[in-house]
Amino acid sequence: MSSEGRKTGGPGPRMSVDIAGIKLKNPVMAASGTFGYGEEFAPLVDLNRLGAIITKGISLEPMEGNPPPRIVETVGGMINSIGLQNVGLQAFIRDKLSFLGQFTTPVIANIFGGTTREFGELAKRLGDSPGIAGLEVNISCPNVAKGGVLFGADPEMAHRVVRTVRRSTHLPIIVKLSPNVTDIALIAKAVEEAGGDAISIMNTLMAMAIDPQSRRPLLSTIIGGLSGPAIKPVALRLVWQAAGAVKVPVIGIGGIMTARDALEFIIAGARAVQVGTANFVKPTACLEIIDGIEAYLRENGFKDIGQLVGSLRAS
Repeated sequence: MSSEGRKTGGPGPRMSVDIAGIKLKNPVMAASGTFGYGEEFAPLVDLNRLGAIITKGISLEPMEGNPPPRIVETVGGMINSIGLQNVGLQAFIRDKLSFLGQFTTPVIANIFGGTTREFGELAKRLGDSPGIAGLEVNISCPNVAKGGVLFGADPEMAHRVVRTVRRSTHLPIIVKLSPNVTDIALIAKAVEEAGGDAISIMNTLMAMAIDPQSRRPLLSTIIGGLSGPAIKPVALRLVWQAAGAVKVPVIGIGGIMTARDALEFIIAGARAVQVGTANFVKPTACLEIIDGIEAYLRENGFKDIGQLVGSLRAS
């Protein structure tokens, strides 16, 4: 219960949500790539209060990521080109899961691969690992067998990846979509038909920054992913469009810094939200957003967070 609930002494509104069978205490999830493996934030944040923790993306083998510079601040956000640096599947299972197992918060493993086979292998091995509540499938990565075309940019490739993952695991599957597409509804429908249990929107927008003095790019890779408040209006639009196109739950991501931001996504149709860049600015952001949502529900007479989902008055 939030401080607001404790002050009034009355029963708080129901904050729990169900995402494809994953029971969350509240709709606020720590986004992949911004919360490490949970261990990094544990000294500052009560992990048991979070709706879910989505781990840093995991590949079959360890990855060192891109050379620096790989982060640059920009107006209203940041551009990153970390390059999916991670410890690899074996070290994740051996070294990270035992720590996360101490908490009651569901752990969702974010996975990515360069081929459909890699996605399937990751799903199978994590499905056999205790302590994983579900998988988030990052299809915003390049298909090495198709010359680097992003899996999530093509409905057929997106369908193929999700179908492979679905056949490889019993775990709930959340598919993370890229905004760098022509029609988000088309991609959302494709992954739903392939067996995706939920959809998270959105990953970062492709962007770049230049130093005028040197006339050189500020990232070693030239192009990176833009996140933060600057992308929220785009993410909100995509969530609204996708929520109207599919029946599976939609999770909103993109520039959520405050409870008000999160509420906008929920009203647009998101069943839950993920907080990303805000964690870098204020490690306690997730907790403040949880409290703010609960206070809003109480003040406006809502008994259940579900009453707010998709409640946009569009006409």
